[in-house]
Amino acid sequence: MTNVHQKTVLIRDIHANWYAEELEKACPDYRYIAAIDHDAALAYAPEAEIIVGLAPLLTEPLIQAAAKLQWVHALTSGVDNILAMQAVGPGVTLTNCGGLHGPQMSELVFLMMLNLNRNYPRMLANQQARKWERWSQPLLLNKTVTIAGIGRVAEELAQRCTAFGMTVLGVSDGRSEVPCFTRIYKRKDLHAAVAGCDFLVGLMPYDASSHHIINASVFAAMPSSAALISISRGDCVDEDALREALRTGQIAGAGLDVFAKEPLHPDDPIWSAPNVLITPHIGGMSDIFRQQALPRLADNLTAFAASGAAQLHGLVKRNGTGRT
Repeated sequence: MTNVHQKTVLIRDIHANWYAEELEKACPDYRYIAAIDHDAALAYAPEAEIIVGLAPLLTEPLIQAAAKLQWVHALTSGVDNILAMQAVGPGVTLTNCGGLHGPQMSELVFLMMLNLNRNYPRMLANQQARKWERWSQPLLLNKTVTIAGIGRVAEELAQRCTAFGMTVLGVSDGRSEVPCFTRIYKRKDLHAAVAGCDFLVGLMPYDASSHHIINASVFAAMPSSAALISISRGDCVDEDALREALRTGQIAGAGLDVFAKEPLHPDDPIWSAPNVLITPHIGGMSDIFRQQALPRLADNLTAFAASGAAQLHGLVKRNGTGRT
């Protein structure tokens, strides 16, 4: 007999059925509704106390339709769009999957560093032209990477950089000592942190204080042989200044996964900027993401059933307390 007190969990995802099946086994004290598309989710929203889904798929009309909503769990790190919704009032808790994307984001950084360092696009062009051309291959060994923003993803990236024999510097106002980081600078000392780097990796969350924090003055402080890799939030980078720095050769190149406006417009000149690698905001994606996200979600559902929002992992906003 169905427990009339079961909370209803609406799952909005292309893999919603998989999540529902796995969660029914792991956390049977809930009722699960799987919604593959937005219209189905919208129809079921009035029944939901809990909504789960990738943040870009959780629209304001969907949240507004969930009159009984108590908790939103985003299957992403970024939740800027959800925090901006008036419908996510003081009675709604918000959690995310922050920290789960370390492996895939680190691998994307290495994909970009290796490509830029060895000029792999030139190799591909030579292959298409059937041209046999050899040049000395630069190594990541003994290179310096400055990571701006030190969370769990940065920790995992730093471990991998150390394994490659790189020196790792960090930029953070909240942490002063982290394993694998040789030195950590404050944000106000960002220019000093990038002065000797070979790569600047942007991993900062976005808010008013990090808007365009990577700007013309930062590019001017970097060696002309250095490259920017931006994989967290597009608005952390002044894209006009980046285009100019690339055009003039002030920096050697860039690997860009995120942009202020997405998708990147086909006419944007950065598509054809020299020595640039562009990927379509795939840094957090992986072929095993469901398996990565499921334990966090199951643990949170278990904790929520036992004690409400107090013990949830990835807490961004708690019922009644605002953003944490």
